[in-house]
Amino acid sequence: MPELGAMTGRQAASLAGLAPHPHQSGQRDGYRRTRGGRPEVKRALFMAAMAARNHNPTRKAVYQRLVANGKKPLVAITALMRKLITIINARVRDARLQTNPN
Repeated sequence: MPELGAMTGRQAASLAGLAPHPHQSGQRDGYRRTRGGRPEVKRALFMAAMAARNHNPTRKAVYQRLVANGKKPLVAITALMRKLITIINARVRDARLQTNPN
């Protein structure tokens, strides 16, 4: 994703296909699904989120908290994926600012 670092975290998550899209009509409030985005990025982030869930103590705690609060495991993994893409976006932005302060 060459656009990373030049957008907000929400925009990066949406571009990766990790932004929740509401499914509402009138009084009905349906399940918010993630859709669209770039499938290659989504697949890579899924594997990174699985590894983070198993080996990164901070991400593991976030995952366990979400599951303990009643979220489905796949929803918790998707939340980790979204968190990872926002972290990556911020790091790319900060690296660009350090190398080119203009």
